[in-house]
Parts: sequence; C-alpha cells; structure tokens
Amino acid sequence: MDRYAQAGVNIEAGDEFVRKIKTKVKTTFSKSVLADIGAFGAFYDGKFETLAEPVLVSSVDGVGTKLKIAFLMDKHDTVGQDLVNHCVNDIAVCGARPLFFMDYFATGKLKPSVAESVVDGMVKACKENDCALVGGETAEMPGFYREDEYDIAGMIVGIAEKNKIFDGKKVKPGDILIGLPSTGLHTNGYSLAREVLFERFEIDDYISELQMSIGEALITVHRSYLKSIVLVSSFPEVHAFTHITGGGIVGNVKRVIPKGCIIKIDWTQWQRPAIFTLIQKTGNVPEDDMRKVFNLGVGLVIITSKRGSSKTLEVLREAGEQPFIIGEVVNNQDTIHRQLRKT
Repeated sequence: MDRYAQAGVNIEAGDEFVRKIKTKVKTTFSKSVLADIGAFGAFYDGKFETLAEPVLVSSVDGVGTKLKIAFLMDKHDTVGQDLVNHCVNDIAVCGARPLFFMDYFATGKLKPSVAESVVDGMVKACKENDCALVGGETAEMPGFYREDEYDIAGMIVGIAEKNKIFDGKKVKPGDILIGLPSTGLHTNGYSLAREVLFERFEIDDYISELQMSIGEALITVHRSYLKSIVLVSSFPEVHAFTHITGGGIVGNVKRVIPKGCIIKIDWTQWQRPAIFTLIQKTGNVPEDDMRKVFNLGVGLVIITSKRGSSKTLEVLREAGEQPFIIGEVVNNQDTIHRQLRKT
C-alpha cells in the first residue's frame, strides 16, 4: 500500500468511481458539450443563435443538513436530485433555462457505491431539466469529514434573453401572488426540523398523519418548477417569480418587491403539508418562526397582474399544476393609512 493510501486517500478508488459514472453522465450531454469527462475543464459551445442578447445566469448551492437524513436512511439517490433542482429553480425564476451543471462531492472515505448513487440522482434531475452534467470534483479528505459522511455542492449556468429577465421591476401594487405547492421541506429548515423531531421520534417511525415514516417525509425530493415557469413566463401579465428557500415566503418574495410596496399574505388559503404541522406541534414552534424558516407548502410564488391572474391559474391547472392565490402586493403607505384609521 502506498503512503497516500495509508493516509486515507485511495486514488484508485477515485479513478474507478469516475470510470463507473462516465457513461451515465454522458447521457445528459447536449450537442453543445464539447469535452469528455476527465479534462481539466468543461467546454460548452457559446453560440446562442436564437437569442438576440444572451445573458448567462449562474447560481451555486448545497443541500445543507438534509444530508443527515440521507446518512441515517442510507439512501443517497435523492439528495443529488435535490441539489440540481434547487439550483435550476434559482436561475429559472430569473427567466433562465439551464445549460450545464457541475458538482463537488467531498467525503472522509470514498465509498464508490454511495458516490455513484448521489451522481445517479444528479443525472436523473439533469435529464429531467434538460441540463448537461458537464463535470465535477470528488475530494477524499480523511480527518476533515467523517468516513461515513459527505458533503455536496453544485453550480449551474443558464441562459436568458436580456429583455426577458425577471428582476422584479414590473411588480406593482395590486399584483397577485400565486403559489405552487412544495413537496415538503425541500432543502431548508432541516436543522430545526431534526432538533425538534428526533428528540421524540426515530428516523423509521411511521407517522399516521404523514402516511409514511419520518425519514420518508424528510427526504422527499425538492421539486423542480422549471416546466411551470417556462409555461407562463412569456405572458406579459406575469411580472416575477420567486423560489421559496431559506427565509420563508415573506423573506424570499420581498427580494422582488419594489421599494414602497409590501406583500399581504392570507395564510389560510392553502393547507400546509402534515410534516409542518408535526414539526410545529412537536416542538411547540412559534408561528413566526415557522414562517421564517420553512416554505410551509409553497415552493414557488408567481406574481401576476390582477387581470392576468385567472389566465395564469387556468393554464397551470390545465398542465396538471395545483396553483392557489396566497396574497397580493400592496402600497406600503396605503397599508399604514388603513392601520391609522383603524386605531
């Protein structure tokens, strides 16, 4: 055994892992991918002949402590999907379509079957989002990570037409907030959820309200909203999109609301998934904290003009979505004046 292997880094295992995933990863390639897996850099053709003023849109993220659920369940194919879908959503709400994705996988001791399962999830999500998985980095770091754990991060690049970018500038008072359902926690709030739930439950405890185990509910895949966004993004009545991640509904929608406006949400307009009710009741979590930490069943918010809201709802429903109105954009001064009159 060589000295590097004695120190805990197995180069041969890493090489074997790359060989095993190479064929799967190549199934995500489009004709614009110019280099094979294994080069020092990934090459992507920069010609975008259908766009007059192409703008590259990028984002980077991780999965956070949701990985702890994967470790406890020894189930690793879903977190790769989480990572890709989260990144796709972040650029899709800006009006971009994904081009390519790259990942970083770091672990204390490389277990090829585990790493391959994670990449399988990435491949699945990349194919579903028409996105090329052009490369990544695998790092074996003994003494830094535990042998049975790993961390993942992802970077995505997409393309948008400059005059079709959604930046919130069209949003105005009177606009309607349309929510699309989440599949659960997605990839945010797991530190609080784990602290609350695992004081009382085990990962494989079946919960009747959830109709599944705690682990199954917590590991549910963070869904992609790309298709729904593309479906309505060309409507002039659609003014903005926002991906509901850390910070909750209010914290994320505020990012696309112009100065002088606020949002008014009717929190009774949709039924929260049971996992959120379980977290709140089990941990006696205040409502304000729930709203700040979790998406509470709303993974994407579409902001439309009042006149265009019915059309947007109809088109989404015809496509199999389940949209619902959750509130509106209001003038901040008008709200203050109404409050003053009440007092």
